[in-house]
Amino acid sequence: MDSAHAVSVLPATPQGSAMTLRAKWTLGGIIAGGTAAALLGAGSSALALYFARRVLTPARVRAADQEVLAVIKEGREQQVILAATPETTHDGTYSLFFDGGAGHARIGRILSYSPAERTVLREVEAVYSGSLETAARGWWGGATYQFPSDIGLAFEDVDIAVEGGTAPAWLIPGDAGADTWAIMVHGRGATRQECLRGARAVHELGLPNLLVSYRNDGLAPAAFDGRYGLGSTEWRDVDAAISVALSRGAKEVVLFGWSMGGAICLQTADLSQHRHVIRAMVLDAPVIDWVNVLAHHAELNRIPSAVGRYGQLMMSHKVGRRLTGLAAPVDLKSMDWVSRAVELRTPTLIIHSVDDEYVPYQPSALLAEKNPEMVTFEPFEGARHAKEWNADPVRWEGLVRAWLQLQLAPRVNPGTGANPGSGPGRPA
Repeated sequence: MDSAHAVSVLPATPQGSAMTLRAKWTLGGIIAGGTAAALLGAGSSALALYFARRVLTPARVRAADQEVLAVIKEGREQQVILAATPETTHDGTYSLFFDGGAGHARIGRILSYSPAERTVLREVEAVYSGSLETAARGWWGGATYQFPSDIGLAFEDVDIAVEGGTAPAWLIPGDAGADTWAIMVHGRGATRQECLRGARAVHELGLPNLLVSYRNDGLAPAAFDGRYGLGSTEWRDVDAAISVALSRGAKEVVLFGWSMGGAICLQTADLSQHRHVIRAMVLDAPVIDWVNVLAHHAELNRIPSAVGRYGQLMMSHKVGRRLTGLAAPVDLKSMDWVSRAVELRTPTLIIHSVDDEYVPYQPSALLAEKNPEMVTFEPFEGARHAKEWNADPVRWEGLVRAWLQLQLAPRVNPGTGANPGSGPGRPA
């Protein structure tokens, strides 16, 4: 006979009453503990799902987290007083978007900085749209130009046929008869304006240049599921751009990618039907390993590592995709180029700041360490995420021109004792 039955039949003695009370507390503890565990599990699942959706869902509204305190006018010149932040106190040339993105200004050098007052006075180089004088808040960025004409380059609008419609691109002409084209791919949450920072260096090399849009960036058609593929789907739009370049006389292309655009370029070089014509890649602050980036963002947002990994599982599993809204799982392992380093056979220049707060630089360095034959790594300092050009345009453009000149040097026949591809990215 079990003890529970024995208790139930015993007379209601004081001792028997005490045992019954103890049993009740024990049972209550078990129930409460189970409920807490269930709630904890449910809470973790909900947090993991929220994390996954935030990563995969394009933001429709940007947070205006930069305070504009005052604008000072001296004739035609303007200066702006901003709240001091880690971004606004870095020297260089940047962008300030305001009025929900309708306003766009190019912000130049620091004129004065008051740590005590937490303010910084900067030069206003240009206001492309909107009225900065009436702006109260905005957001900081690296897209310093609005159109190619802002850097003195002629261009034409080109529509690229992609899934669901056409994706607009800018075509900046190169030298007559040039048969190597550049194709530039912006990052997550950005637009083709971001790529204008690299356009001058490419133009000086005589290369025609396509600055493209891709699914879910607000210009190209949205994906059927309305979700980012983190490079696993977007590469098809870059592949379509390569087709356009080939149809207009290109024989080879050089891919440029910023941030997630770097991940897109890596997928293009791996999966494209045209991968044999990709002569080289220039990647700025690229996502080399999404697992590393997602773990970094989980930590930044104080999400437990186990919950962050659960969110990754939701993205990559065929069942989890139903919760995230993905049409197909995202294969994060296939986009881990540190693990796949030896499979990268396209000469690649990686430029990455060691203080990148958004995409850690270590995978970029590791990829170059594991595949020095193909990958050249150039670290910057003090540029934060994908703003290496903004912090030091002279160095950025000089690196890109010098490296590409080596990669694009005419190939010679085997057996001549020379290798025109030697130098950064290829062995001598």
